Amino acid sequence: MAVIKPIRTDKDLERALERIDRIFDAEEGTPESDELDVLAVLVEHYEDERDPIGFPTPVAAIEFRMEQAGLTNRDLIPFLGSRSRVSEVLSGKRAITMSMARALHRHLGIPAEVLLQEPGARFDPAYEDLEPERFPLKAMAKAGWIPSLPDLKDHAEELIRGLIERAGGPQAAVAPLYRKNDHRRMNAKTDDYALRAWCWQVMATAQENPPAAVYRPGTVRPEFLRALASLSASRRGPRRVRDFLAESGIGFEFVTHLPRTHLDGAAIRLHDGRPVIGLTLRYDRLDNFWYTLMHELAHVSLHLDNGGEDTAFVDDHSLRDLEPTSGDPRESQADRMAEDALIPPGIWKDGAILDRPNAMAVLDLASEAEVHPAIVAGRVRHRLGNYRLLSQFVGTGQVRREFVGS
Repeated sequence: MAVIKPIRTDKDLERALERIDRIFDAEEGTPESDELDVLAVLVEHYEDERDPIGFPTPVAAIEFRMEQAGLTNRDLIPFLGSRSRVSEVLSGKRAITMSMARALHRHLGIPAEVLLQEPGARFDPAYEDLEPERFPLKAMAKAGWIPSLPDLKDHAEELIRGLIERAGGPQAAVAPLYRKNDHRRMNAKTDDYALRAWCWQVMATAQENPPAAVYRPGTVRPEFLRALASLSASRRGPRRVRDFLAESGIGFEFVTHLPRTHLDGAAIRLHDGRPVIGLTLRYDRLDNFWYTLMHELAHVSLHLDNGGEDTAFVDDHSLRDLEPTSGDPRESQADRMAEDALIPPGIWKDGAILDRPNAMAVLDLASEAEVHPAIVAGRVRHRLGNYRLLSQFVGTGQVRREFVGS
């Protein structure tokens, strides 16, 4: 048998193929037959290394699966979005987005590595249930949360991924906050996609502007809240909140609400354990600002610092008067802690202001509690269910201007 050398170059390959031609009809059991077998293996190995067999194109894989299952173009509409999109994808005029690829993988069983053209590729479970086109992209772009592009829906996948990455990555996408829970203080008409987007923007802003101090669980105690409440009586009190909280490692963000979020505020624990308070100021009043702020901080103290599974609370306080007695007790706990921090129970009880809800009584009780009169007026209006009462004290239009442009 001739001396067989490794095949390392195309010239080596050419010589090997010439030799295979000469001994191709060698009889079984002869040295030439053994040489033929060895050369065939070497040639196959070299060709595999030089020109490995790749995946079929995503379009070829889709067409093969359609033929297997007897599907028509119309059958792909639920996965690709529309008749025109199906046509554009199959003709190669439109690239397959991640959401399309997930749908094709989930419903037609086409391997992820074929659709993504990466060996061993798989879909990140953090994004598994998201449909990027369902987010209020126009409103998000108008607010500056995502780039404003002329074809937002065509770029929905990358835009939402970008927001999620800014918010903290896949951990943000699967936060337990987004699980439906009838006992949370959330409006039944809330658009879940708009709510997710708002929360991610709060988280993203908090990630981009972290306080220098390190947060220590247990910081938010009654005395901490009382000290914060006292800022309400000072000039430009709302504006001083950010620095006060930052000194203890707590994030504070004002993020305008999106349509169909029905949201006043949220308390969110980031993946590093740091809490962030997000407010919408959808009701631009001092009484609403201070109550919502204290309520969300109470959630931090009572529910986010205890090491449990809760990572966020989102609140629509217009539901506070409508909640049945079977409402989430955690909301009632936060209500009570917030009220006691704003006006100590003894001062509230001794003031007996509900018996004489007039301007002088509001000013007297606010002075004793060392808080802004709006806080007292807001409590009286809520307790009596009369929101026309004491309107001159609640500070309408005095909050948003403190944060816009700050």
